[in-house]
Amino acid sequence: MSLISSNKTKENTYELEVSVAADVFDKACNKAYRKQVKNINVPGFRKGKAPKAMIEKMYGEGIFFEDAMQDCYPEALDSAAKEADLEVIAVDKLEAVDASKEGFTFKATVITYPEIDINDYKGISVNKKSTRVTKKLVDEEIESVRDRNSRMVTIEDQAVIDGDMVVIDFEGLKDGVPFEGGKAENYNLKIGSGNFIPGFEEQIIGHKTGEEFTITVKFPEDYQAEELKGADAEFKINLHEIKRKELPELDDEFVKDVSDKETLEEYREEVKATVKKRLEEEQKKDIEDQVITKLCDSVEGEIPEQMYDNAVNEMIQEFDMRLRSQGMDFNTYMKYMGATTETIKEMYLPDAQKRVKLRLALEKIAEKEDIKISEDELEQEYNRLAEQYKMDIAEVKKAINDESLSADLKSQKAIELVKDSVKEEPKKASKDKKED
Repeated sequence: MSLISSNKTKENTYELEVSVAADVFDKACNKAYRKQVKNINVPGFRKGKAPKAMIEKMYGEGIFFEDAMQDCYPEALDSAAKEADLEVIAVDKLEAVDASKEGFTFKATVITYPEIDINDYKGISVNKKSTRVTKKLVDEEIESVRDRNSRMVTIEDQAVIDGDMVVIDFEGLKDGVPFEGGKAENYNLKIGSGNFIPGFEEQIIGHKTGEEFTITVKFPEDYQAEELKGADAEFKINLHEIKRKELPELDDEFVKDVSDKETLEEYREEVKATVKKRLEEEQKKDIEDQVITKLCDSVEGEIPEQMYDNAVNEMIQEFDMRLRSQGMDFNTYMKYMGATTETIKEMYLPDAQKRVKLRLALEKIAEKEDIKISEDELEQEYNRLAEQYKMDIAEVKKAINDESLSADLKSQKAIELVKDSVKEEPKKASKDKKED
């Protein structure tokens, strides 16, 4: 197999002409014969036993050429691309030029890895989110903990208010006639949830346990049941129970229940530290997001659409694996969501474009900065992955080769280099006072 010619037809696109030697083609034809002979009838021979020469004489010497060429294409194209010093990411077109016992030639239109550039990646300006811990943030965090430790208590002598949980029987009627799906018993409904049509939950407010009453509603024009679209209806309600969230008292006893602290003052200090850590993590993540966006926007060069397509497919495969780990698959998910492969791909495209641009940007930065990965660094990463996935290091090395792992580590170093060089944009004066 050898390269006859290589011509650039447009950006990231080349046409290669490749020849496959007679001995290689002959082996492929023999392989095709062994695969097809069981389905070929030749008079005088049992099915599957006819000699190759006899079949070629009867059906023509090219009977096995098509299968043989398909078998040869991958290796021949890979060899030609290496000879032409091209990194092929997709094959756009394959066309046989000539084929005989002496071998065959073909033309291939291939899409190559893009040549991109990136500048001004050092000193990127970012807007750093505040990590200042205010009294309001501490109070909100404590209220969140109180809410998580709340309990629902039954209310006997008070009317329903927004936020209550009620247990009701209801029956819906249109023009005095019950309609399908409009009846339930002992239904738990949170007032203010918006789970029912507009006006339903609001009209339960003010009623007490044991009351039976009727409310009137108007179904939305876009309601799913055709016969109820825009219709006036009434619901007969029987209110069985009112349950209301009760928060624990904010005192030292509460503190002992939710932490290892003894007093509310000590607990507030602990919460301050927790909030501070969270804000710092949020700031770090936000800076990285800003850096990634600006790096992607700074990529110069034409990127083949096939790279985006490949990234979308990778993301769908990753999503499918997550679904399968939860007992579902991608096709079932699409059915439930009323989605198609096309709509899913369209949904993933923006993130796929960002993924591709970021990878290209970091590869170029690593190249410009001459970032190297040592053998020790590779070994450390293999050990980390083995520990993370609870695998033997030899198995990890089988799954991930040195070249691939080295590329990942270079990208990690590249983005750390960029993040370490960021500059903070000037901030407007803030009225918030820092809490000591």
